[in-house]
Amino acid sequence: MKLYTGDLSPYSAKIRMQIYAMGIEDEVAFDLPLAKFFSGRLKEFSPIGRIPILETDHAIIPESEVIAEYLDDTYPNKAMVGRDPIERANVRVISRIADIYLMNNIFMSLSQANKATRNQGVVDLLMGQVNRGMGALEAHIAEDGFAASDQLTRADCTLVPALFMCENTVPRLDVPSPIRSEGKVANYWRRIQDNEYAARVLSEMARGLKARLDGTEQKLVAEAMARAKADLGR
Repeated sequence: MKLYTGDLSPYSAKIRMQIYAMGIEDEVAFDLPLAKFFSGRLKEFSPIGRIPILETDHAIIPESEVIAEYLDDTYPNKAMVGRDPIERANVRVISRIADIYLMNNIFMSLSQANKATRNQGVVDLLMGQVNRGMGALEAHIAEDGFAASDQLTRADCTLVPALFMCENTVPRLDVPSPIRSEGKVANYWRRIQDNEYAARVLSEMARGLKARLDGTEQKLVAEAMARAKADLGR
């Protein structure tokens, strides 16, 4: 299998964390399709045109949640869905909150990062949805241990990148991080960062954020697109 991924993409990071935690890293190759992604040509490979994408011997699978489910179905003895129906339901609820209320709204809001062109009404609307999601997360997240139970699950794999985005990208909108200083979410965020798999993806995301902010990513994209253009000319 091959995973098309990117350091800063939280949707990609959640799949990488799942792969690391399941212990199947040796069975997955990782590829960063810079030229295809930034030129829009990724749609030629996968119509949705977004990472992550999982390439298998039988199909091209887009969408992080679908990929996560596929990995659990493919390796049922290592599945990260919880141990009983209620636990599995809570895993899915937390993962949905992280995806839909946190990550999706944060992504849309980043179009307003430029102060000169910012529409504050858009920021307020989207951050209101993020805060709504954080309130729901506070109600559903476990008091201790991991997000949904006393073991690492897919809820953690989705939530860790989402909370990274809350802490590191929301302030670019001149809005405080939606992670409150106290409460179950805040306590979870402090302790999960010591987990080896969470720490690994957080380090990768931090590397990706640094590359984006210091211009390294732009340089790598230009180089990748130049190589792709040269290859087409041969």
